[in-house]
Amino acid sequence: MSAAKPIPDAGPRSARKERGASARVREARERLTSGRQGKPEFEYELLHMFVKNELAAMLTIPLLAVIIALASMFWADPIEPIVWLSVLLIARAVLVHFCKRFADTPKAEIDVNWWRQTLTAAEALYGVAWAGIVLVGLNPTEPSAHIFVFASLIVVSTLRLLFASTMMPIVYAGTVPMMLALVLRFATLNEPFYWAMASMAVGIHVYFVFLAKGLNATVVAMLELRAEKDGLIAELEEAKAISDEARRRAEAANLAKSRFLANMSHELRTPLNAILGFSEVMKSELMGPMHSKTYLEYAGNVHDSGKHLLQVINEILDLSRIEAGRHELYEEPVSLVDVADECHRLLKLRAEGKSLRIVEEFEEGLPQLWADERALRQICLNLVGNALKFTPPGGLITIKVAMNAAGEEVLSIKDTGPGIPKEELPRVMQAFGQGSLAQHTAEGGTGLGLPIVKSLVELHGGTFELRSELREGTEAIVTLPKQRVLLPMGRLATEPARQRSAEPGRATNPGSAVRQAFARRMRRAS
Repeated sequence: MSAAKPIPDAGPRSARKERGASARVREARERLTSGRQGKPEFEYELLHMFVKNELAAMLTIPLLAVIIALASMFWADPIEPIVWLSVLLIARAVLVHFCKRFADTPKAEIDVNWWRQTLTAAEALYGVAWAGIVLVGLNPTEPSAHIFVFASLIVVSTLRLLFASTMMPIVYAGTVPMMLALVLRFATLNEPFYWAMASMAVGIHVYFVFLAKGLNATVVAMLELRAEKDGLIAELEEAKAISDEARRRAEAANLAKSRFLANMSHELRTPLNAILGFSEVMKSELMGPMHSKTYLEYAGNVHDSGKHLLQVINEILDLSRIEAGRHELYEEPVSLVDVADECHRLLKLRAEGKSLRIVEEFEEGLPQLWADERALRQICLNLVGNALKFTPPGGLITIKVAMNAAGEEVLSIKDTGPGIPKEELPRVMQAFGQGSLAQHTAEGGTGLGLPIVKSLVELHGGTFELRSELREGTEAIVTLPKQRVLLPMGRLATEPARQRSAEPGRATNPGSAVRQAFARRMRRAS
């Protein structure tokens, strides 16, 4: 049987592929609708650019036409240039009229296909009007008139290529009539020089068409980038809106959780105290002997279950306070050795009941810590309690307190239990996370002990590490930072103080010097 192929990661690459596929489908649909090849979604912008260019040069191009008409009067009958200029201005007015209508029409009401055809027809009329310059003075007395007509049409066709480069059909409609008219005029002249000029005009036109295509591709690419940018901005805004909504819901859920925990703290602890109290009275037979041994056993079970439930509630409340940042540390000088020894004594009977042996390895002469004694006690009790849960009868638990080479105090709880698989270590460090061993034992717990320990250690600025190997046991290591170790102060240099005290009018203040030295030491430690 062949191995199953892994499922590809549906990450950003898959999202980009989906966006690209949807864009290609949308483009194909629009191309089929419009019956054209290209980028139909950008045609409005391309037409708008052409219209904008035409309206910007509304007076410049007619001024150029007036100059050409005046210059042509030097070799032609003045009536011919005036007639040509009149026809040209009428064609120009028609083109400008449609451009203004396009600019004044809202985008939602624009029929792109109709306007493309209309503007192309208007440009074709305008191009034919410009081509009429070749009919002005067909047989001039000055040979330079042909050169002037050639230069004028080349300049005008170049301008039309630049203005209409966003729409190639308009480019062809406006420039091809001018080039054909120029070629026909030079072809009727029986001189090789003019034939060469006709060929050069064709070559220049072809070159300018390629340039216009390059400009058109650049504009389309620019529009594509702008559309992609707009799409990304829209996606970011949508993601931001979703994030804001998720944050609002999370805040509402957090508020509901806080209210629930506050109510649970009162509503559950009050009846639990009554249950624990009455069941302990019944179990201890303080009000008289209980004749039924079964009832006596039931009372013990009720008391044990109530204690377990109260412990679970306390753990949930502690973890909630820590996660909400409301757990305050009541710091004072504390001996970590004394805390570990006290936890040993509290759990000694429980260890003996399971035939477990607890060994202490405390380094002598350890300094005190500036820490919360209740938090350190809870850390130690949780770690030793976990070791008692999962170590089989006859096992060994080692409680070690020492100082490492970095000057940090270390608490280590090591057992000879079955251990935890490496892949399960991250899971057991999460809230309500349990390993496979805990799920198959009667003393599995709630999975809150280690997360509480880790949070309390981090509140002290320390680190918590869990090392485990299958069938080799588990070791929990708590490292408290050097800044919390209260090392004894060194001897103060009193010689300068004695010299100053010998000066007349100066008195010494030993208490102030001690306080200043202590303050300097704390600043260095922090």
